[in-house]
Amino acid sequence: MTELTAARKRLILAICCMSLLIVGMDNTIINVALPSIGSDLHASLSDLQWTIDAYTLVLASLLILSGSTADRLGRRRTFQTGLAIFTLGSLLCSVAPGLGWLVAFRMVQAVGGSMLNPVAMSIITNVFTGTKERAAAIGVWAGVIGISLGLGPVVGGLLIGAVSWRAIFWINVPIGVAAIVLTALFVPESKAARARRVDPVGQVLVIVTLATLTYAIIEAPRHGWSSAATLGTLAVAVVAALGFVRYELHRREPLVEPRFFRSTPFTCATLTAVFGFGAFAGFLFLNTLYLQNIRGYSPLLAGVCTLPLAAMTLIFGPIAGRIVGARGARLPLTVAGLGMAASSAMLIGVGQHTSLVLVLASYVVFGAGFAMLNPPITQSAVSGMPRSQAGVAAAVASTSRQVGATMGVAVVGSVLNSGLAGHPGLSGYSAASDPARIAVLVATVVVFVLGQVMSSSRAVASASRSAALFAEEDAEALAAA
Repeated sequence: MTELTAARKRLILAICCMSLLIVGMDNTIINVALPSIGSDLHASLSDLQWTIDAYTLVLASLLILSGSTADRLGRRRTFQTGLAIFTLGSLLCSVAPGLGWLVAFRMVQAVGGSMLNPVAMSIITNVFTGTKERAAAIGVWAGVIGISLGLGPVVGGLLIGAVSWRAIFWINVPIGVAAIVLTALFVPESKAARARRVDPVGQVLVIVTLATLTYAIIEAPRHGWSSAATLGTLAVAVVAALGFVRYELHRREPLVEPRFFRSTPFTCATLTAVFGFGAFAGFLFLNTLYLQNIRGYSPLLAGVCTLPLAAMTLIFGPIAGRIVGARGARLPLTVAGLGMAASSAMLIGVGQHTSLVLVLASYVVFGAGFAMLNPPITQSAVSGMPRSQAGVAAAVASTSRQVGATMGVAVVGSVLNSGLAGHPGLSGYSAASDPARIAVLVATVVVFVLGQVMSSSRAVASASRSAALFAEEDAEALAAA
């Protein structure tokens, strides 16, 4: 690849961030539309869970495959293909005639979305080759993640209030088309020096594990936690997960590189993303239902109420990126865990007449904490990883976020649904939501603990050893070639 000017690099970063913006917003924008979708398409609470989890489930299942495919076939080509599929899926979602069609079209969206974020991160790591400039670019990238997730409910509320829930998918179309054109004009093609082989068995086992686990959790309130359907599906998930681990350990080029997990920061970053994004997804899911179904707010007003959360992500996301670049991950991770935990605790026991000031204050605290979470996760995940594995390493980090979002909605929704059993509508929401909010609180406490482990001196030393191991093995491979 020829040397790029600083202006060209910034433009490429902006193009990559466009894809992140639409995918990140799509993860959360649908939350504010859930009551409208439920009313229009006559959907139950578990049905509404599937409109979110069908997307995140497919996304999580395919991210690693897309990352390695991009390394093998070309990052720009894969990126453009993902943009086209995601844009088409968004258009189809906007005209879905029923809930089943909407869920199916959300899955089409996710296939395209899986080719965007990890591939864009791989493009960034190969364009920004200097340590400092790469850290700064990753800081911007991670900040946009928080911004896009925070803006989703606000933009969704505005679009639903002005048009309908279908308009939340229209916004992706012009952005997607623009990104396709700009990518063709300005993003250089790149591939990994040594392409990884396809791992179809590992890929199938990942899909089976995530699909069966999500199904069991979401549908358990309907079938019963001790029913044959629930226990049988959970058993399939466990067997598939164990089979995946056993198979990958003995494969020469596995779908997930086991050596990555020798780095404590990478392992902790992966787990932190699962629990952190699970808490965020559960938080949004609960508060969307609370604002519209319990307080009786319109989608527009509910979206406006999340402005404090969006504002905090806008303000603190870039700041967190700069702090990580200058001082490391410990301070942002500490603030993230404490802020998200404090906010979750503030909302335990909320009801129809709870002070709106308290609710909005909790959004401020949660938004500030969540904004601090993304940059250290991203930086820790790629530390010690070789450029030749950029697509796979970035995909693992992105996958952990989507797995967390999937599990967050599944667990929180299932706990809420179980608590609402026997109550008409959402009349018992306050009592039923407390266990669900406690589940969110527990996840945030885990984020805090993992953050302390991730940023310890022992963890940093393990990342250095991992980097040395990769460098040695890559040198041996080149010598043999």
